[in-house]
Amino acid sequence: MVRALDSQTSLQRSIEQELAKRTRAHQLAVRRLRDRLRVAAQARTPAPQPLVLLANGDSWFDYPLDGNSIDVPIRRTDIIAQLGSTGAPRPQILNLAHYGEATTDEMDLTKQRRMIAALQEPANWLATGKPDAILFSGGGDDIVGNQFCILLNHAASGVTGSGVTGLNEARLRRKLEAIEASYLDLFAFRDRFAPGVPIVGHAYDFVIPDGRHPPCVGPWLLPSLEFTGWDTTTGTAILRRVLQEFGSLLARLAADAANRFVVADTQGTLAAEDWANELHPYPPGFARLAARFVDALRTLYPDRMREAPADVLPTSPGG
Repeated sequence: MVRALDSQTSLQRSIEQELAKRTRAHQLAVRRLRDRLRVAAQARTPAPQPLVLLANGDSWFDYPLDGNSIDVPIRRTDIIAQLGSTGAPRPQILNLAHYGEATTDEMDLTKQRRMIAALQEPANWLATGKPDAILFSGGGDDIVGNQFCILLNHAASGVTGSGVTGLNEARLRRKLEAIEASYLDLFAFRDRFAPGVPIVGHAYDFVIPDGRHPPCVGPWLLPSLEFTGWDTTTGTAILRRVLQEFGSLLARLAADAANRFVVADTQGTLAAEDWANELHPYPPGFARLAARFVDALRTLYPDRMREAPADVLPTSPGG
């Protein structure tokens, strides 16, 4: 028990140190940006002003692997890493997501306190004193992992319904209600600590529960299917329905103007060969997903976020 607690404390300390390092780098970039904009204003020469963004969420925002391969030093290939080199001009992003916390609630107390500290630090932002948008990746961890089996009827039970074979529709509705509560809490948090700042989220893409995973973690989906007696084909149909319902939930939240919420249209972006494992694509797949975030940000800031050029969308897996 003591050893486990020591390990957890060490991990938490490591995460805090990494996030502090990211924050220092972000503040340096913002300071340099502020200086460039001031010089341009004094010279009366227009200068493009990149978006300054805050990001938080799960492993789609902080993935430290190249496909399934561990690079040393670690090279992040996730949406935020790709987005930071995609836009025109490239956005400055303070990323508070961390892979070591990928199985925890994105709106837990620790993460809310981190976001408050980041939002209230003037050195993180330009003259407005707050980010241009908050990027959020959340909801997926409520479904995948060992808890995925909760959404499934056991094949041997003989339970059938009007929906997709194997999926317990009633439990799915309750799970989506819990996810909706987290998003409503996110909107309330924003209204209190960053009023008026839009939030950009996404609904993931249609995963393939085939058991592929990196050597350090996973699989996240196939074990629950095997436990309840379903194969990958049935599981793929189940997860497509689950993610479609999740996408519909986010679309409904986005339709309420009071939420100031935009959904990046990520579903249907990836082909089968783009997936490195059950939950994460290869770097080119993450680049395609980042391009969908560019599209979403352009709806908010058409003059400050131009379309991603084609050369940031490589097509070969692992490239």
